[in-house]
Amino acid sequence: MASRKQKKASLHEKFQSLRAATHSTAVNRTSIIVDASKYIEELKGKLDSLDQEIGTSEAQSSESQLPMQVTVETLEKGFLINVFSQQNCPGLLVSILEAFDELGLAVLDARVSCADNFQLEAVGGENEGQQVDSIDAQVVKQAVAQAINKWRLNN
Repeated sequence: MASRKQKKASLHEKFQSLRAATHSTAVNRTSIIVDASKYIEELKGKLDSLDQEIGTSEAQSSESQLPMQVTVETLEKGFLINVFSQQNCPGLLVSILEAFDELGLAVLDARVSCADNFQLEAVGGENEGQQVDSIDAQVVKQAVAQAINKWRLNN
């Protein structure tokens, strides 16, 4: 008989703990269980929302994992292109040079550092037989940005 009272008291204590944990104001057992079920569903919704936020922030952080500074200035006959990253970027130079080639820009002068960081300073001008008058600095900057994105996807 005493064990039956102990089990009942233990069960009552567990229901009161469940009621407190789920912030339920219910009095009877069925209502406490219904409130606990609703609370669990609410927590699942919050967890899904947080998972989505984490996924979004991971995607953004992977895109901005290598922040690059790209500047393009118009010169008398061509462009001065500067690309800088605080990290070494193996293969990026090739991608950028391919973008220059696609635009019809010849590299007239360049300085590149790939030791601890990536730094490119290049002067791009006309290829023989091609005019770059129709290209402006914004087009060059977009082409370099696309080359960087292409490189990121491949690495």
